[in-house]
Amino acid sequence: MPTLRRGLLLSLVVLAASCGGKHKASIPGPPANGGAQIQALLVVGNLSAPLDLQVAPGDTTRLFIAEKPGRIVILKNGALNPAPFLDISSRVSNGSEQGLLGLAFHPQYATNHRFYVDYTDGSGGGQIAFGPDGYLYIALGDGGGGGDTYRNGQNLGSLLAKILRLNIDSGSPYSIPLDNPFVGRAGARDETWDYGLRNPWRFCFDRSNGDLYIADVGQDAWEELDYEAHGAGGKNYGWNIMEGLHCFGSVTCNRTGLTLPVAEYSHLDGCSVTGGYVYRGTEIPELDGVYFYGDYCTGIIRSFRIDQGQATNQTDWTSALRTQSGGQMQGLSSFGQDARGELYILLLSGEVYRIARK
Repeated sequence: MPTLRRGLLLSLVVLAASCGGKHKASIPGPPANGGAQIQALLVVGNLSAPLDLQVAPGDTTRLFIAEKPGRIVILKNGALNPAPFLDISSRVSNGSEQGLLGLAFHPQYATNHRFYVDYTDGSGGGQIAFGPDGYLYIALGDGGGGGDTYRNGQNLGSLLAKILRLNIDSGSPYSIPLDNPFVGRAGARDETWDYGLRNPWRFCFDRSNGDLYIADVGQDAWEELDYEAHGAGGKNYGWNIMEGLHCFGSVTCNRTGLTLPVAEYSHLDGCSVTGGYVYRGTEIPELDGVYFYGDYCTGIIRSFRIDQGQATNQTDWTSALRTQSGGQMQGLSSFGQDARGELYILLLSGEVYRIARK
């Protein structure tokens, strides 16, 4: 069985805990979602390009924040620990889109002390996360080149432009779950869960029902948000046949078998989507079940709620969620979710904010 290598723009590291568009979208702003009034509260600043925020299973007091140059720092009760949880900066390239992209704690971290990090040496998309089924999911971009130069998006024989699903608790270094949708198909990689993705920059599982949300960065004109009901893998999200809801590179295209996004926005509103999480906290119960996302370039923050597979109640929160100086959340690199289900906003400039009731 072939293994994942750095040539696929991803490295997995297991460590012990002892290591320390032409039309602008018209989306209403607040009040919506039960009249919820929210704000962004600064949690910590002066970080070095934070790209991910995670919590360890069963740990309600610590936030683990991955910094692009290669460190993971711990925020506990509002204060940064003086020593990093992990420092692999000596092996991480930090130019352009390179760097330490994130981390994922094993579901049994409390007993086996295993966690995983991913770092990339090119335009690889990116995230790793454990699903509700206990398997490790890995998002990979199409490998670079404008318009999917290497045609990986629709190539089931490549691991690029995919979401992969692996059993890392058996095999060496992993085994294939037998219910992966392309197991045994001629010419297809057994690791594949979904395909047709250009540059998936953050996906999440709804902690309430296991549904999957994917934010896929567009090429020239459109950013898209994809939705997948729990366990419904095998989807083709269309790249490079389509960009968002639009044919890519031609007026018409064959959409047969494609799963279209539930939401999109044009490059009049931004240029690089950042996926978030479904709110499942208790501080703002009116937002229960609402999925948040944003844009790296402009700092817009929006949300929608899935109803029967469709994005409904679309809301723009940009005017409510501002930086400490009153600006938009430009450089929005990622969102985070803590053990209580509350959500966080990470800025590449070094700040982390929490979405809170106003």
